[in-house]
Amino acid sequence: MKGVWVKKRKTWVSTLVLVAVVVAALVWQADELLGPADSAASPTPPVPAGSGPPGIPDGDTAKSHLAELAVAPDGSMAGYDREKFPHWSSQGDNCNTREVVLERDGTDVKAGENCAPTSGTWYSAYDGATWSDPADLDIDHVVPLAAAWRSGASGWTDDRRGDFANDLDGPQLIAVTDNVNQEKGDKSPDQWKPPSVSYWCTYASMWVTVKHKWELTISDMEQTALTSMLGRC
Repeated sequence: MKGVWVKKRKTWVSTLVLVAVVVAALVWQADELLGPADSAASPTPPVPAGSGPPGIPDGDTAKSHLAELAVAPDGSMAGYDREKFPHWSSQGDNCNTREVVLERDGTDVKAGENCAPTSGTWYSAYDGATWSDPADLDIDHVVPLAAAWRSGASGWTDDRRGDFANDLDGPQLIAVTDNVNQEKGDKSPDQWKPPSVSYWCTYASMWVTVKHKWELTISDMEQTALTSMLGRC
């Protein structure tokens, strides 16, 4: 009987080893087929409270708006001048547009009598940096004034361009690290993207929303870049 028991035990162990080998092979095969998780499909991490402009749509809405934008080559920069986009305008209570955005996008912001912030913290979604000195921040026009000029704003009145440059109702203005904003300049998404890849979906949604609201055109390369960025949503 002892010999029979040993034989059965060996058979049982062999069966377990065979099952383990088969399972390992199936797991390896699945990994080969599926590949590593695609970071592009990962959800955008939550942005800290107190930061970010209003009116940012979800990815599907942004994709729909992108499809509705007119595609055309960029226009001439002839006649462009930032002074043709008057900013920062008064928003009441001794505050101008820049100061309103700093208060909106910051956390625990305190301001003096002239509305200029004296303390607070600001999270720059473009690069993931946090600042406590408002001098380290620029208010970025998501669609730069020069980019707007090239895509339709050259034909607007100064009043309309002023409304565009001070638009607090949509995602056109955001407080970000100053040197990051200066690196961006007047570049469109095919030429510049935020250093934080996780913010690309949001940034593209903001850009598309602004151009859709103000009926501005996009170039072929701009459209391609935005389509790719919205693919991360």
